[in-house]
Amino acid sequence: MGVIVKLKRFINEYFFNEKWCCNVCGKEIFNDKYFCDECEKTLPYNDGHVCEHCGRKVIAPESYCSTCKGALTSLDKCRSAFVYQKPINHLIQNAKYNGNKYLLKAFADYLAPLYFKNYFNADYLCFVPMTKQAIDKRGYNQSEELARFLSKKVNVPVLDCLTKTKDTQRQAQLTKMQRLKNLIGVFRVSKRKAIKDKTLLLIDDVTTTGSTAEVIASALKKAGAQKVYLLSVASVPPRDGY
Repeated sequence: MGVIVKLKRFINEYFFNEKWCCNVCGKEIFNDKYFCDECEKTLPYNDGHVCEHCGRKVIAPESYCSTCKGALTSLDKCRSAFVYQKPINHLIQNAKYNGNKYLLKAFADYLAPLYFKNYFNADYLCFVPMTKQAIDKRGYNQSEELARFLSKKVNVPVLDCLTKTKDTQRQAQLTKMQRLKNLIGVFRVSKRKAIKDKTLLLIDDVTTTGSTAEVIASALKKAGAQKVYLLSVASVPPRDGY
């Protein structure tokens, strides 16, 4: 990680008040929030019809949408706070790639109500892991940071129980079948005794097709977990809306 990036993160962490200005429009605010009232109203909330299983936005209620039908069999239920659209997509990218870790704290504010609304009742929060090389390059694992911020709000401990054995091609560039093939043997469970017969809530930033979470959920259940849920900041709706 370069000196300039480290300096930027140091300044952001110790001298920058993330609630001085709206993180969407940049307007100065005094509401002790991350967004001004006007921008907060226009965020792409995932609060309409959703697939009951994968939690994606759909045109009409679905038990299993076209994206998750027959595919997300290891995940018990998934939910997301937003639809992956502007400005949330840009904010997530800023949190991941531009060192704006404080935005993950903002996202946790929106995930906490979903945790209680959906009665997840998890024994542990866990997170999608990254390789050491990827963490060294980025500076942190955004999913882990998000899980730790959320942990404080829902009073559920974070369990670091997963490892990623190798870096993979970015999932967004692949087809559904390529995504699953890309992830074979990539994730390992490191704390089998701790998760045996437990309910786990997997935390991630974006759910695209759910392939990554499905592979992780399968590994966790094979290692003894009873239930595995997924909670993400944003999800991509099915292309056909169903």
